[in-house]
Amino acid sequence: MNLPNKLTVARMISVPAFVAVYLLFWNTPCRWIAFGLFIAASLTDLLDGAIARKRNLVTNFGKFMDPLADKLLVCSALICLSYVNLVPVWIVLIIVAREFIISGFRLIAVEQGLVLAASVFGKIKTVLTMVMICFQIANLAACPFCMIVGQILIYASLFFTILSLADYLWKNKGVLKGEK
Repeated sequence: MNLPNKLTVARMISVPAFVAVYLLFWNTPCRWIAFGLFIAASLTDLLDGAIARKRNLVTNFGKFMDPLADKLLVCSALICLSYVNLVPVWIVLIIVAREFIISGFRLIAVEQGLVLAASVFGKIKTVLTMVMICFQIANLAACPFCMIVGQILIYASLFFTILSLADYLWKNKGVLKGEK
C-alpha cells in the first residue's frame, strides 16, 4: 500500500475517533481535540491526492476510497453538529443527500467508462463546508460576530451544495440517458 492510500485509510480510521471525542466533549475545552482530529483528517485529503499525482501513485483503490473517506468524514461531522444543534438537521440532510446523489451518478458514469471531474462549484462547496465544520466545532458562540460568521458559512455551504449539484447534473445529464 502506497503513502497516498495509507493517508486515505488513516482518514477513514480517524472518523470514529473524531465522532467519539466530539460527542463526548463537544461542550468542553476538550472539543479542541476533536477540532484537531478533523483538521488533521482534512489535511490528509489534500496530501493524498497531491502526493498521488506528483509521484504517479494513483491507484484504483485511491480513486474509489478517497472520495468515500471524504464523504465519511464530512457527513459524520455534519451529523455530529446536527446532533448538538449547531447545524440544522434539514441542511445536513440536503448536504448528505447531495453526496449520495453525486456518488450514485459517478457509479453510473463509471459503468459507462466515464470519469466525471469535479467542478469549480464543487471545489468551493468542499472548502466552504470544511471551513464551516471547523468553525462550528470551535463553537465560538460567545462572540456575536462569530455567530453571524458561522451562520453565513452554514448557508454559503448550503448554497454551493445546491449549486454544485445542479451544475454537476446539468453538465453530465447525458450520463443518465446512457450518452457519452
